[in-house]
Amino acid sequence: MKINGNHIRPGNLIEHNGRLWIATKIQHTQPGKGGAYAQVELKDIRSGSKLNERFRSSESVERVRLDEIDYQFLFSEGDDYTFMHPETFEQIILHKDVIGEEVAVYLQDGITITISFYEEEVISIKAPDTVSMEVVEADAVVKGQTASSSYKPGVLENGVRVMIPPHIEAGNRIVVNTEDGSYVERAKD
Repeated sequence: MKINGNHIRPGNLIEHNGRLWIATKIQHTQPGKGGAYAQVELKDIRSGSKLNERFRSSESVERVRLDEIDYQFLFSEGDDYTFMHPETFEQIILHKDVIGEEVAVYLQDGITITISFYEEEVISIKAPDTVSMEVVEADAVVKGQTASSSYKPGVLENGVRVMIPPHIEAGNRIVVNTEDGSYVERAKD
């Protein structure tokens, strides 16, 4: 869908110079001489490179829509991860490089993830906001640190280190934020 250069907003995905870019920062400028323009900072979604581009109001750019489909994680073999569409049972195998380390560490049997496609090519993968995991190792509480809200180091079943409250012990299940790996709450399951 074509949009006017002034209508680009942060988070918009556009096609420019034959590549896909996400707009990260926008600054609208109206110089004393000449027409107004939008100074847009773009980030290539495949390579991560950045580009600053000016778009005048008379220019139009192609706004891209991604197809977001939920898939269920089945299993991994080496660096290959297998996912299944829950309705069609179609399976897709993705390499660890496509998934990214930050998503791969939180994959568990049966977890639902969102895969974004552009013209049948995988663009990005999003894990759920939170996952429930078991604490396998928790340091002892140091006496005298209970006056303020103190946290102690712990290790999850996937090997990720996380700061947990003093009342959480090894064997407890906790909810973890997948965005930053932080403790959310004790799991209710």
